[in-house]
Amino acid sequence: MSDEEHHFESKADAGASKTFPQQAGAIRKNGYIVIKNRPCKVVEVSTSKTGKHGHAKCHFVAIDIFNGKKLEDIVPSSHNCDVPHVNRTDYQLIDISEDGFVSLLTENGNTKDDLRLPTDENLLSQIKDGFGEGKDLVVTVMSAMGEEQICALKDIGPK
Repeated sequence: MSDEEHHFESKADAGASKTFPQQAGAIRKNGYIVIKNRPCKVVEVSTSKTGKHGHAKCHFVAIDIFNGKKLEDIVPSSHNCDVPHVNRTDYQLIDISEDGFVSLLTENGNTKDDLRLPTDENLLSQIKDGFGEGKDLVVTVMSAMGEEQICALKDIGPK
């Protein structure tokens, strides 16, 4: 062993990993998978038989959970795929700023001001209309792989 000190510069964040490995053959419909570095929800899985050279293949059709784009991937069923850690959190809506950002109340009483309004027109109009009418709104924020987006809305009654 040497007496030298080694210093390593870490470029990763100290939090948990953004993904975890799972065998392709174990990923099912309605599960999650990473395709082309995007977190996706699996909408269709088909498995081909083993061919002349061994591996059965899994064909995944999945929808990006943030932008709704359809992505496909074919992976040998014995190989590992990345699966994103997907979290859903509810926050109470406090305010909507002119530049399209929302102010949300977290469970511990702090505010979260770094989220934009969703791009989905239907959800966007529901949020703006409900807020304009003075309703108490709770938004569901989905987060995966360092991205966050409002994905659902609940009306918990008038203020």
